Amino acid sequence: MFALIALILFAATLVLDGLVRIRIQRHRTGDSGIRVPRTTKQWLARGTFALGFLLAGIAAPVAELLGLPPLLVLDHLPIRVTGITLAATGVLAAFRAQLAMGPSWRTTVDPTERPALVTHGVFAIVRNPIYTSFNVIVLGLTLLVPNAIALAGLVMNIAGSHLQVRLVEEPYLHHIHGHAYHEYAARVGRFVPGIGRLRAKPQRH
Repeated sequence: MFALIALILFAATLVLDGLVRIRIQRHRTGDSGIRVPRTTKQWLARGTFALGFLLAGIAAPVAELLGLPPLLVLDHLPIRVTGITLAATGVLAAFRAQLAMGPSWRTTVDPTERPALVTHGVFAIVRNPIYTSFNVIVLGLTLLVPNAIALAGLVMNIAGSHLQVRLVEEPYLHHIHGHAYHEYAARVGRFVPGIGRLRAKPQRH
């Protein structure tokens, strides 16, 4: 039963945070927001992130259906129910964060573009709420189907988020927004409120 719920939540993520989001973006701006990675760093980051999501969302529940035993330390009903709650909350939070980006939303950066810097709403709490939300989804899926495959997927999804943000998006945003981005990053945490803020640059007198 829990494996089937995990597959349903994975599908819901693809529909709401993928197909529906892209349709809304195209309707509002005439642009889908989909960008193909161009650099090795982008491919590495996106690939690690996506593989983690696929492991936790498809491979782990399928493996459980085929008889892979769960990790005993996590195989408890309250933990699995918590996983459902976290995953469902993450799906909705990711969708909300994507909508909050408005025309600036992209699947990855395009160095030829200069989208507006979004700092309001949920982006005033954390700089990367979409990645935080997806990490919550994968954490929920891991607790819902707590086997070794899901745990590996969680690690990869979190690692991919850090690679994408630290190696790709932050240098890009520094480049196109300069001081405005640095000032924003100095007061707002990277994935968690208050954690991962950049050091404020000393003012020149």
